[in-house]
Amino acid sequence: MTTTIYNNSSFSDSPYGLKLQQTFSSAGTFSVTIPTNILRVYAVVIGGGGAGATATTGGAGGGGAGGYSAGWTYISNTVTVGAGGAGTSTAGAANNGGQSVYGMVFAGGGSGAPATVTQGGAGGGATTPNQTIAGTTAYTGAPAAGANTVGYGAGGGSGAIGGAGISSGGGAGVATATGTQTAFTGGRGLICGGGGAAGTAGVGTGGAGGTGDFYAGGTGSTGTGTTFGGGGGGAGYTGAGANGSANNGGNGGTGGGGGGGASTGGTAGNGGNGVVYLYY
Repeated sequence: MTTTIYNNSSFSDSPYGLKLQQTFSSAGTFSVTIPTNILRVYAVVIGGGGAGATATTGGAGGGGAGGYSAGWTYISNTVTVGAGGAGTSTAGAANNGGQSVYGMVFAGGGSGAPATVTQGGAGGGATTPNQTIAGTTAYTGAPAAGANTVGYGAGGGSGAIGGAGISSGGGAGVATATGTQTAFTGGRGLICGGGGAAGTAGVGTGGAGGTGDFYAGGTGSTGTGTTFGGGGGGAGYTGAGANGSANNGGNGGTGGGGGGGASTGGTAGNGGNGVVYLYY
């Protein structure tokens, strides 16, 4: 009998021999109580997703996915879950997602999309990245990546689809405000970046949010005129990305999905909140 790691329900992200005991999915800092006979905890930690950006004219980029880290740690009596970056209707660089931490396992938030409309935000690593360039090495030591490349924490798309990785980058928006325009999708990953937006007097189609291993990204909005072209939110670790609506970006999925970009004064999508799982 043969088996495969692909589409096989006998494989999972849960550490062998341990049980998921506590889940924290609301943003904030919370108290944690661990039984006295437990000396170490295995933590899976995901940062909040970055918000999409908006543009005065044209379409802006999608936000990057929150970082993913996992490993053994000493006992801590507090846990921090990073909030997703808040999308706004103000043109300029978007808000980053917040870092999530338990003990010595930490994951950066995804980068909000840059002010430059043809760039998407980068995916998080161990730290929160600076716009298109991914965060520093992941907790595991795997390297991050630059724009338009594959890496653990992937770079944002620079005039392109968001970089693919464990935490993928947001797709680029389209600056051209005339003709038929289609923005770029968020990158493929475990946790995904949002799609970019297309704001045009012609037919505009927003990029879809990146699709993850478990959930789909949201679709981009399409139609004629500048009130369409919002990007879809990226898939999170625990939920699907929301669809773009009119010229507004869709929210990133829960568990670190990046928000979709907005076009021509629309409201960009929020990043999804992070999540922390404790096994022992």
